[in-house]
Amino acid sequence: MDNKKILANLDMVCAGIALVVLIVVTFGGVIFRYLLDSPIIWAEEVQLWCFLWVTFLGSGAAFRYGSHVAIEIVYELLPKAAKKILDVIIYVIVMGILIYLLILGGDLLALMVKIGKTTSILQIPMWFINGIIPVGCILMMVSYTYSFYQGFFVKKDEAPAVSKEA
Repeated sequence: MDNKKILANLDMVCAGIALVVLIVVTFGGVIFRYLLDSPIIWAEEVQLWCFLWVTFLGSGAAFRYGSHVAIEIVYELLPKAAKKILDVIIYVIVMGILIYLLILGGDLLALMVKIGKTTSILQIPMWFINGIIPVGCILMMVSYTYSFYQGFFVKKDEAPAVSKEA
């Protein structure tokens, strides 16, 4: 994989790293707790942090590749013009929700910076952990806008193929 593909999928790379860390810490926590009778006291903090990062980074990639769960049985029965109208309505609703979440995430981030809150065990600044919320929202908005544009304005045979291997 070349550098351009890695950069284009940086959110997936970071989400993948966070997922690996989540799995390793969880597995290690089980081993240490039940086999060695010595729990890893910081494991829960790292697990929550990784779960948040996997969620918000992976969602942007899911928008880009059209991987979110959808029930399309009614949509597929609609005529082409109605599908276009429904696509626009869905786009506006999704963008409205993401903008709202971006604003709330920005408020949370500003609050965490203002009060200087850190995690109780590892002393990681909460603004660093929660900073993924507005970043993830922006990534989701960009990815969804790109995929909406490709599906709405670019003809199927003109659309650049998105590599599933990336």
